[in-house]
Amino acid sequence: MKMKMRNGISARTAKMLLGVAALAMLLGAVGAGLHGRGHGQGQTAAHGVVTPLASANLVFDGEPTCLKVARENGDPDIGASTFLLEAPSGCVVPAHYHTAEEQLMVVRGDVLTGMDGMSETTMGPGGFAMMPSKAMHWFTCKSKDTCLMFVTFDRKYDIVWAKPGK
Repeated sequence: MKMKMRNGISARTAKMLLGVAALAMLLGAVGAGLHGRGHGQGQTAAHGVVTPLASANLVFDGEPTCLKVARENGDPDIGASTFLLEAPSGCVVPAHYHTAEEQLMVVRGDVLTGMDGMSETTMGPGGFAMMPSKAMHWFTCKSKDTCLMFVTFDRKYDIVWAKPGK
């Protein structure tokens, strides 16, 4: 597959840069939402957080068993948090919802995302989805390679799985 050059930058590079810019805006918005909350609540750190991807502590953490997660910021037991997710090709995260609003941004791969009341959509790098509180949603890594995503939750984390057959 040939890539067209655009002002000296390949289409792939341009797409990656757009994804990085969108991710920076998302993380900045989450940080701005946390600014001003009491440090005693565990909501914000007294210092910044920098984690190179190679240093992310991705681990399997329950269901679904194919999904690896790394907590990047916040405390999901008491408030807002940000996670890095890694899903191998074919990994399915079945229908579920959270009390918190969830924002998802794709960094690498093709992610098929669905939400009640909306058509399923495949998102590539830079793709963004926002699931309101208690909105049933699901996703699948459709790439032949691993999918990488960031998710943020605006308050305490919980998960409620759909009943079997959904």
